[in-house]
Amino acid sequence: MIAVVYSGSYFAHWRLADKGRTVASFKTNGINPYFNDEKHILQLLNKNINLIHHAEEIKRIYFFGAGASSDERKAVVYNALSAFFKFGKVTVDHDIAAAAIACCKNSPGIVSICGSGTNAAWYDGKKVASNNYGLGYILADEGSSNWLGRQLIKGFMNETLPAGIRKKFIHKYDADRKTLLEKVYRQKQPALFLSSFADFYLENRTDNHLQSVIKKGFSSLISTYLIPLHKQHPDASIHFVGTVAANFQELLYDCAADSGLQITNIIKEPINNLLTYYSNKN
Repeated sequence: MIAVVYSGSYFAHWRLADKGRTVASFKTNGINPYFNDEKHILQLLNKNINLIHHAEEIKRIYFFGAGASSDERKAVVYNALSAFFKFGKVTVDHDIAAAAIACCKNSPGIVSICGSGTNAAWYDGKKVASNNYGLGYILADEGSSNWLGRQLIKGFMNETLPAGIRKKFIHKYDADRKTLLEKVYRQKQPALFLSSFADFYLENRTDNHLQSVIKKGFSSLISTYLIPLHKQHPDASIHFVGTVAANFQELLYDCAADSGLQITNIIKEPINNLLTYYSNKN
């Protein structure tokens, strides 16, 4: 039996499979070694009945997640998974590697993530080339759900939101300036709080102001990540993974076309593609 995991900061998607047959499909809280230590990850695993029931049967674990970008961070996840799956061989890699495999399999391409965070990379069909992207929610993440959350909160507190959207924001969240600042600057994992506001954009997706904010984020993502990669690999196909990319794909396609780029495909959740890929390898 194998376990395939794709984790953002908010949720981790799990698939357990045996001889090509899916045994279990579920979500847990996200596993991100920037925010979670080994003890926290083990506690999370020990709360899930699917994992407890199948732990000894699982022989290979393929984990891909946000934050698993350095050997030190990967080791946090690896140690926790190895302690839980005592009879399994654990592989840990960054979420951009998962996006590349899900979109391209063994073919080269440019791959971008736009979900709770953003990232992009060149994939040669075997491995992801290193780059200086993926700087996180404070320094980067252009166009992501936490970036969108920042713009919405700033607009509310600066009183620059149009009256209609401001009224809907107040009705939905019943929040004031003090509460919002407290949650952004004092509570744990503010990126998750910021990302939660993506739902507001989705519920009001036809609003012109919010569409302009989304397009601004996408345009910044494209100019920061994709155009430099496209210049290096002008003939490469371009792929996207992530909830924000998928939920607002019409706007993303338009922004890419405005920059002279053509997107090959957009996958909302790569977990099923990953499961198929690794089921065929075992």
